[in-house]
Amino acid sequence: MSDSKQILNEKKYNKLIVFLSVVIPIVVAALFGIKIPNVEPLSFLPPIYATINGLTAVILVLAFIAIKNKKIVLHENLMTTAIWCSALFLIMYVAYHMTSDSTKFGGEGAVKYIYYFILLTHIALSIAVIPFVLITYVRAITNNIEKHKKIAKITFPLWLYVAVTGVIVYIMISPYY
Repeated sequence: MSDSKQILNEKKYNKLIVFLSVVIPIVVAALFGIKIPNVEPLSFLPPIYATINGLTAVILVLAFIAIKNKKIVLHENLMTTAIWCSALFLIMYVAYHMTSDSTKFGGEGAVKYIYYFILLTHIALSIAVIPFVLITYVRAITNNIEKHKKIAKITFPLWLYVAVTGVIVYIMISPYY
């Protein structure tokens, strides 16, 4: 595919990328503040969505290994699965918070500061990684492989950090559920 065709293909997605990158965090924040009345709390969800975060991290590492070994189709399938896992995580996370009160972290001293540092960086990067994931994916599906590789070098560690710290946050707060 010529460079101009790749650019045109990517431009078709740009408005959607911007839209999703803005709307997803806003909708999540808005839904986070809404409690569904007279509904049983979905208290079983945190270990499930934490597991999905862990699975996402494993899938990202496997996808990285696959592409390093030139297993392109496996890499593509794993990355698509990672995106679906992240979407599933987000749906469960919002559903939990719409039916349950937020859990307060009960740790004290240094562990409290470590927890909040991990939590805040996790939240900030989970928002920041959205456009990176979408742009990286679009560059792959439009066959703009050189630009895909360049941004993937940024996207991969950010996304992996978000997935791993999601599990760490869960482990640290789980005694207080």
